[in-house]
Amino acid sequence: MSLGDLLAEPTLMDWTETSGAQTVPALRRALMTYRQLAPAATVSESAEPPSTDVLRRRLADVWSGYQDSRFGYVTATLPRLITDAYAAVEHRHEAKASGVLALTYQLAATTLTKVGETDLAWIAADRGLSAAAASDDPVVLVSVYRAVAHALLSNGRYEEAADVVELASTTIGQDANAVGPGGVSVYGMLFLAGSMAAARADDAARCRDFLAEAGGAARRLGRDANHLWTAFGPTNVAMHRVCTAMELGDVQTAVSLGQRVQDTGLPVERRVRHRLEVARALSSWDRQAEALETLLDAERLAPEQVRYHFISRHLVTRWIRTGRSKPSYELASLAERLHVG
Repeated sequence: MSLGDLLAEPTLMDWTETSGAQTVPALRRALMTYRQLAPAATVSESAEPPSTDVLRRRLADVWSGYQDSRFGYVTATLPRLITDAYAAVEHRHEAKASGVLALTYQLAATTLTKVGETDLAWIAADRGLSAAAASDDPVVLVSVYRAVAHALLSNGRYEEAADVVELASTTIGQDANAVGPGGVSVYGMLFLAGSMAAARADDAARCRDFLAEAGGAARRLGRDANHLWTAFGPTNVAMHRVCTAMELGDVQTAVSLGQRVQDTGLPVERRVRHRLEVARALSSWDRQAEALETLLDAERLAPEQVRYHFISRHLVTRWIRTGRSKPSYELASLAERLHVG
């Protein structure tokens, strides 16, 4: 039993106006049952499940919530969506319904990784892979493989995550253009996930190869886009060059590249994640004042994301504990909002 369950809630997910009292525990129940018996989220056996079009619209809404960094809303909404999508698959046995279910599981895995529920994220990714295989859609399958890679990555299995990327890439491979911009986008994002895995495995050569493959996909796409909620394009590739430089210990490159990235057109979640990485790089370069200002700027965009992310929590904790003088009002206030110190 997790500490979060003993306390009635995970330690990194407070109740909010949009989440109510049902956050990660409700999502856990929806994922851990095979017959969709989650309380307050069960579809009656006699009820007609929502149509695939309705489910697709609901899925798009929740993905938008994720990209807006409204994680309380996402975790509160996902349990019912998982249950309804599962019921639709069981009732109709349609490949399209399986695709919606697969992408719902992917979103669950992505969100759970974000808030530190790594074991549960792995379960969601595994369920998503099974649903994706039934969708008969290579784009959906590759998209969910990215969630599998991230789940492995978050559990410290870096080389396995990189291997999954190479395996999954053959599903589309050189035919990425044939499946349209969505296929190009998920293919590129798959290799961006691989670049992070390779960097954490301290495999600089493999990391460069993965970034080059993602860069090629971005050039084929031609611009920043958001097909299948990927936020993929040249800017996202540039952001990952910053992240991988930090993972490989090249702080100077991370600082130099990070401050040049123009991220205005990307979703909030991507922009804030980039700012967190830049703050980490600046802090490592002994530029704490700039790092704190960058972190505060990120918080103004997405308070929930900054509170839940390990980078912001680690930075603030370290600044508070290692500072030689009393922390500034801005730092002390941020530490209080993050409940760290």
